Amino acid sequence: MKRAIVLFPKFSNIEAIQAVRERFDPLANYIAPHITLVFPFESTLSTVELKAHLRHTLAGMKQFAVSLSGVTGDFRDGYLFLNVKQGNDNIIDLHDRLYSGALEPFLFRKVTYCPHITVGRVEEPSAFDLALEELADFQERFVAEIDKVYVENIDSGDRSSIELIFDLE
Repeated sequence: MKRAIVLFPKFSNIEAIQAVRERFDPLANYIAPHITLVFPFESTLSTVELKAHLRHTLAGMKQFAVSLSGVTGDFRDGYLFLNVKQGNDNIIDLHDRLYSGALEPFLFRKVTYCPHITVGRVEEPSAFDLALEELADFQERFVAEIDKVYVENIDSGDRSSIELIFDLE
């Protein structure tokens, strides 16, 4: 089983994100809109060891506000991203802290970390261009307070379940 570490922002208008995801994201029905901090990994770490890692690396981390708006894409892989406009530095700090110690071997150094919510994956180039064109008018703003970090389990069918919740101060 794989694990990942994510944020689940509680936006008052989250249904707008989910509507886009249902149209463009094959994983829309498997996991709620989220910001990935630690990408899916497999390890022999126990829940107790992982909880200790979170407690150590996230000690003193305060709650913070995030704001997201605007959709851009990565044409190489066909991903569509809802972009973080406020809270970016805090999210990167969480990411960097979590990828230390026990999780350092899982850091993928070939891609620069850029916080976002994935709202789609469209692999066919012309369909990708059409999706970006359609989403150019999607200018809704999403605001939330980040107060928890979640460890999720991902089963072989890509379904997500929560293993741990860590409260930020």
